[in-house]
Amino acid sequence: MPTFRRQTRLLSSPRAVRVTSYRTPGKKVAILPTVAKTAPRSLMPAAPSAPAQVENHAIALTLPVPPSVNHQYATVNGRRLLSAAGRAYKAQVGQVVWLKLAQCPHRTALVAGLQSEWLALSIRFYFTSGLRRDVDGGLKIAQDALCEGLGLNDNRIVETHLYKHIDKDNPRIEVHLAPASAS
Repeated sequence: MPTFRRQTRLLSSPRAVRVTSYRTPGKKVAILPTVAKTAPRSLMPAAPSAPAQVENHAIALTLPVPPSVNHQYATVNGRRLLSAAGRAYKAQVGQVVWLKLAQCPHRTALVAGLQSEWLALSIRFYFTSGLRRDVDGGLKIAQDALCEGLGLNDNRIVETHLYKHIDKDNPRIEVHLAPASAS
């Protein structure tokens, strides 16, 4: 009987079975990049290729490339949360959307139209390399950030088009959101 109690006690408390480190010995590696160091370089496109276009029924924007899936979320106390890089990206996209809507003379009609219809989203990803990123890795965070910036629920999007391009000098995404019937 004493052996059984001992085994039960060992199984009930969590123990590390194997610890593996992939770090180079003697080299310090940051787990999550700080927002202050990475935000200006990784989030902003070098030069927008096309200005934002706002029509009565649709909006087209050039936005920064979202962080990779591995950098979008962090696990804290067993919970998956949006990482600092993910929060910074969503905040930046929200600012870009807000600035473009502020410049639009018919923004009220545009947002009202987008809120009342089913939507089609088209995203053209321009990566620095064709092999480093998946085309669908940035879809969810870009869709969420755009819809939050416009004050829309992203469940209104019923049609999605993704395209992958290579642009080593100017990585970016070009987003077009319109009513599904108009696209």
